[in-house]
Amino acid sequence: MLSGKETPTFTDQQQCDTYAWFSQRAWVEIDLGALSHNVRQLVQFLSPRTQLMAVVKADAYGHGAVTVAQTALQSGASWLGVATVPEGIQLREAGIKAPILILGAAHTLEQIQAIAHWQLQPTLCSPQQALIFSDILETINDGSPLPVHIKLDTGMSRLGTNWEDAVEFVQLVQNLPHIEIASIYSHLATADDLDPTFMQEQHKRFERAIAQLKSIGINPPCLHLANSAATLTNPALHYDIVRAGLAIYGLYPATHLQNVINLKPVLQLKARVTQVKTIAAGTGVSYGQKFIAPQEMRLAVVGIGYADGVPRHLSQQMQVLIRGRRIPQIGTITMDQLMLDVSRIPDLQAGEIVTLLGEQGQEEISANHWAEKLNTISWEILCGFKHRLPRVAVM
Repeated sequence: MLSGKETPTFTDQQQCDTYAWFSQRAWVEIDLGALSHNVRQLVQFLSPRTQLMAVVKADAYGHGAVTVAQTALQSGASWLGVATVPEGIQLREAGIKAPILILGAAHTLEQIQAIAHWQLQPTLCSPQQALIFSDILETINDGSPLPVHIKLDTGMSRLGTNWEDAVEFVQLVQNLPHIEIASIYSHLATADDLDPTFMQEQHKRFERAIAQLKSIGINPPCLHLANSAATLTNPALHYDIVRAGLAIYGLYPATHLQNVINLKPVLQLKARVTQVKTIAAGTGVSYGQKFIAPQEMRLAVVGIGYADGVPRHLSQQMQVLIRGRRIPQIGTITMDQLMLDVSRIPDLQAGEIVTLLGEQGQEEISANHWAEKLNTISWEILCGFKHRLPRVAVM
């Protein structure tokens, strides 16, 4: 049986279903055709001067970092973005040679040595961090400078030096040995909001910082600001690179952006029915007996639960798809299993496939549906699926 981080790839849905039938209780299915479509849509949406960075941090938002990165690059992406040094190393070990930006901050000797060895490109957030990099690189440098990316804080109040101190920070980095500035960037806090006021303010701050640098003869080689939402909102935010995460996985950052380009969801969550039984009226279902059968009913047990990433708070709020029909989940979702009311499908058999997220026939359940019920965001849903769920790719 495959471990969670391996991604078998099948050329058609029948092969995938056959694999799942014989070997898995539950799995995450990745549609590489949809992924490729989304990347191409984004590339076509950008001007020729703007490159696409596919953000594949957090195991590509739960989709499988190596497979997603390879497909994204083949489909037109030029850069990859990760959060941590180990995430970058994983891509290099898979033979990926594209430039990889580490979006998180690194400080330690071991991290910096690994960044240099694996030819990763770090983010510098502060003068102190820049000095640490320069000092450590002095001891290991092979003669070629390390490309670094300067992060300015224009209002996110997360990583980065305050935009008003950009000139001083950039001048410091520019004068340090063993490193060279590859880009200057920032991150938008409200790009998915209908009200563009604060996003526009952050854009102005970024522009002011860059103008101040240019006024003293510093011309940054590359600028980037836009995440998925900003990419779909305003071409003026595109600059030299856009950093697209959620959009390449086929979900829109906000409902008002759904008509900008055509995206296809990449991920489907599936599991198998492990038992079907009849329960009498008055029978309680699952922990806490939160559901009591109002009449005799058919119940299906499905081999997936909160240990796999199905939130327990969705108990009795969610539906699944079986044979193209919406079927209600009943009782409390347990660690490894959940129960369904399948009275409408009296001939349902153990082994049949249940779609928790994805399409069947004319019906679709998306990560957005779960997010709305849980008062959270689709990013969190996608990143929540555990690695005991194999990722299975379909071309």
